[in-house]
Amino acid sequence: MNRISLRSVIPAGLVGLALLGLFYLLGGCGNAPAVSKTNPDSQTSDVRIVVRTAPVQQQSISLPIHASGILGSSAEQRLAFKIGGVIQRIYVDEGDVVRPGQLLAVLDKTEIDAQVAQAQQGLSKAERDLARVNGLYRDSSATLELLENATTGRDVARETARIAQFNRQYAEIRATRGGKIIRKLMNEGEITGPGTPVLVLFETGNDDWVVRINVSDRDWARLNLGMSAQVGMDAYPETRFTGKVSDLAPAADPATGLYPVEIKVAPQGKRFAPGLFCTVDVSPPQARGYAVVPVEAIVEGEGKSAYVYVIGPDGESVRKVPVQVAFLEGARVVIAGGLENVSEVITTGAPYLTEKSRVRL
Repeated sequence: MNRISLRSVIPAGLVGLALLGLFYLLGGCGNAPAVSKTNPDSQTSDVRIVVRTAPVQQQSISLPIHASGILGSSAEQRLAFKIGGVIQRIYVDEGDVVRPGQLLAVLDKTEIDAQVAQAQQGLSKAERDLARVNGLYRDSSATLELLENATTGRDVARETARIAQFNRQYAEIRATRGGKIIRKLMNEGEITGPGTPVLVLFETGNDDWVVRINVSDRDWARLNLGMSAQVGMDAYPETRFTGKVSDLAPAADPATGLYPVEIKVAPQGKRFAPGLFCTVDVSPPQARGYAVVPVEAIVEGEGKSAYVYVIGPDGESVRKVPVQVAFLEGARVVIAGGLENVSEVITTGAPYLTEKSRVRL
């Protein structure tokens, strides 16, 4: 068999290239330098994020109090029955104008009339018993103790009759002053309890309008009677009404834990009505020190809580600091707490940072 020479098939130059490639391929399996694998974390730590900082400014600020409430009147009355029972008749409707002493509503008096009759009969019996014991005592047939007990029984029966008669008198509702019925809370045939409001009477002719708001204990301590306030209303968005603090509750509402406050407000030529929604701004004169930072420094804000980043002692690491936001003022944020020992915060680049980030100014 004739052997075919490799040179006869492949040109000489290509043979040399093939041998050279084979040499390098075999040499790659020998003692060549190894490439170290890079840890992703160490790779991240080598990256420097360019940031800028801003100084934390300390300012004395009178923190305003913002609250919302409903317009009403100090002359507003919530009318109710003294005793419970079935409402037999309501003589007025919402919007009706009433005069002082006018009958507005009455209960079914079947039960109360029976109680009055029962009390009267008990009093009659007690008086008869006392007369009989008194006669026996004069004849020396009864002791002084029996006479005193009979006298006490008569007195108790007399007071019971007075109570029944008094309750019968207040089984009806009468207007204590002239005004307008602004709310009808119950209807005829419903069962009401003692003191449960049935009608709301608004006295007419007086511009004694107040906004009732609720504030925290911290804000309540900063308020004083007569302090000025600004009142806004959705009904009159173009007008700011002048008001003043007219009443501070001495105790918190057990249901909410907040302190009720009344702001007296003048109509200033506008037509008011009970129930208008209001916003109230009060600026107490007492000022305290607050930290102020640019709004760009705030990250992960939620409600009054937020965070800022500060540069660590080594000048490269960062630290995440929780803060309490008091309020926003344009492009600045007033911080109520959290920056007591911080002089600078990161602004530019803050949204891209984590607590593992490395930075440079």
